[in-house]
Amino acid sequence: MRWLVGQPWCGKAVVLYGGSYLGFAQWSVAGQLPPQVKALIPSVSESAFTLEFFRKESYCLEATFGWGLQVAGQERRGAMLRQALRLRKERRAWHTLPLNEADTAVIGRRSDYFQNTLDHDADSPFWSVLEHSSRVADLTVPVSTVGGWYDIFLPGQLRDFQALQGSGREARLAVGPWAHISMGVGVTATAEALDFGLAHARGEKPSGRAPVRLFVMGEETWRDFPSWPPPGYAPQRLHLHPAGALATDPPDESAPDTYRYDPADPTPAVGGVRMAVGVKSGRVDNTGLETRPDVLTYSTPALDKDVEVVGEVSAEIWFRSSLPSADVFVRLCDVDEKGRSTNVCDGLISLTDAEGTTCAKVRLWPTAYRFQRGHRIRVQISSGAFPRYNRNLGTGEPRATATALRAADQQVLHTPAHPSAVILPMGRPN
Repeated sequence: MRWLVGQPWCGKAVVLYGGSYLGFAQWSVAGQLPPQVKALIPSVSESAFTLEFFRKESYCLEATFGWGLQVAGQERRGAMLRQALRLRKERRAWHTLPLNEADTAVIGRRSDYFQNTLDHDADSPFWSVLEHSSRVADLTVPVSTVGGWYDIFLPGQLRDFQALQGSGREARLAVGPWAHISMGVGVTATAEALDFGLAHARGEKPSGRAPVRLFVMGEETWRDFPSWPPPGYAPQRLHLHPAGALATDPPDESAPDTYRYDPADPTPAVGGVRMAVGVKSGRVDNTGLETRPDVLTYSTPALDKDVEVVGEVSAEIWFRSSLPSADVFVRLCDVDEKGRSTNVCDGLISLTDAEGTTCAKVRLWPTAYRFQRGHRIRVQISSGAFPRYNRNLGTGEPRATATALRAADQQVLHTPAHPSAVILPMGRPN
């Protein structure tokens, strides 16, 4: 930045613009911006780059491994061709045990980034060099940020926006129905550069739209809101019941539902928050996934009116396993009149004391979704989404060096003392 503003051809105003890593680059210099910088426009990015991927309780194998291989070879001759040729090897390597040999199996050497993610969880001081969230609230330059409901960086991006709004900074947010790699992200971010960025570069006011613009899926339209999370949406608990029912009423006494999870045949990731070449992300048909014996589903009756869910989504699942180490994956779905189940948002948490009855508190991805009248709200419960998340081997050994596989018998409880539920921010549709 110092070099840039010192050039004779540099004007009096600079706008920083870019997505993913280029968005993170903006946050990395946010604490030392020269006065020539008039606005930031980061998209599908956040101030704590990739730390969401390797939280202790939910290690994102697909994104972490793919990114590690990419940066390990991106400066070599023919890097793009090499990347295309290695895809088949990369997918086979997801199953490699021990996991710390997976990178060598693909590229013949170790990836520093991938190995570091195995050795250091996201909260380790090792990663402080990538953590710029403390700078966000103090930023005085206006920011317009663009994200996607199925983007890998969305939770951190929304935290950044909340920090800006909470500090009274000028900030705008737009979130569309996109995954990380999407034409829609580029189109919307470019529009923000021309409206928001250019206006501030000229010392003018940008167009007077609301601070938050969200694409409400299900309704399939853009809507404006004053803040994130928007006002007017209150948490509503939908409880799991026997026989696959989902209702606002608390459950009565009942036997737990059971399934068997086998890491040798892990529950697959289907759509949703994905970042890998050739992999379908976003909203997909979940019918095949829901026929697996290691996936439980709970559904409401057909809705007698539209139901809108906008904000942070979570779940509290009372869970018990035959092994201490187990994962709980929760997915929210929309089931139409024909029975087609489409994923809305999801999340996973790893447990280390699952042999005793445990309340698994799962943070799902945020969303904005309208469930139409006649549709049903569905919740899936399983113990994995591989390879988006690393499979839980059941042994409790370190993920980097574990080699043994142990299948587990899982139980999901729904009783007055153990009221498993998904918590949805519900509001009255406009």
